[in-house]
Amino acid sequence: MEQEQTFGPIRFLPGPNKGKYPCCHSLYIEGDKILIDPASSRERLVRLREEAGVESVWLSHWHEDHFLHLDLFDDLPLYISEADAPPLSDMGLFLDAYGVVDQNERNAWSTIITNEFHFKPRTPAGFLKGGETCRLNTVTVDIIATPGHTPGHLCFLFREPEVLFLGDYDLTPFGPWYGDRFSSIPETIESVRKLENIPAKTWLTCHETGVFHGPPGRLWEDFLKVIRTREYNLLKFLEYPRTLTEIVNAWIVYGKPREPMDFYTFAERALMKKHLDALMERSMVALLENKYYRT
Repeated sequence: MEQEQTFGPIRFLPGPNKGKYPCCHSLYIEGDKILIDPASSRERLVRLREEAGVESVWLSHWHEDHFLHLDLFDDLPLYISEADAPPLSDMGLFLDAYGVVDQNERNAWSTIITNEFHFKPRTPAGFLKGGETCRLNTVTVDIIATPGHTPGHLCFLFREPEVLFLGDYDLTPFGPWYGDRFSSIPETIESVRKLENIPAKTWLTCHETGVFHGPPGRLWEDFLKVIRTREYNLLKFLEYPRTLTEIVNAWIVYGKPREPMDFYTFAERALMKKHLDALMERSMVALLENKYYRT
């Protein structure tokens, strides 16, 4: 596992396997005892609470790989954006937010989210609001609304150490996720452009590389280029009319079938459906007799 790093009062807690799903990297604000996205090493988070102390938990957004070990902190106040709070309050709302409709899929997801991600309904003690500034004891935090990945996704600028936390705008080669029911491709692009223009000395993300000691540079553009590449490959595949099942089975996003198949099939379908809807809105694709075709 990577080494922990500190930037002023901000401690970077790396997750297992480079913070890849189902884990992520966590942050800890020393002095204020705030834990952000408790989904790194479970054992490390237990020790953190016992040794340094945790007094509250912040979530950048509602996804399960960010609340994986939230159950360790059931007795502490939780803060998240208001837009992202509903999925945490009820399993049905959680599945609705992902867009899981099929009852068999809902049953399977419910079991996984409960057993493997320790889901328990939670009501936040308060909301973190984009555009507001929190003046803590050890650091000043600008809360930045960055919708697209989720409606209420938040990033944080820690002023004094000049650290920008990007959350799941993680600059990985896989590119952005915008497959939820209320995710948005245009908002994702807008949020990335906003983050690109915020000056900082260090950039932290929730997955993979995690710590960027210098400006990410072309990685911003590479991250957004993935969206254009997915769209280009989808349009190329629609040279002939295709059903949604045929589109999913082309594995334009993931490249090939992966296990668990149910999970990756759902994810492939969700992302492709976002692109299809966007292309239809631009009159570049139409649907006739359950087949999509280029116009």
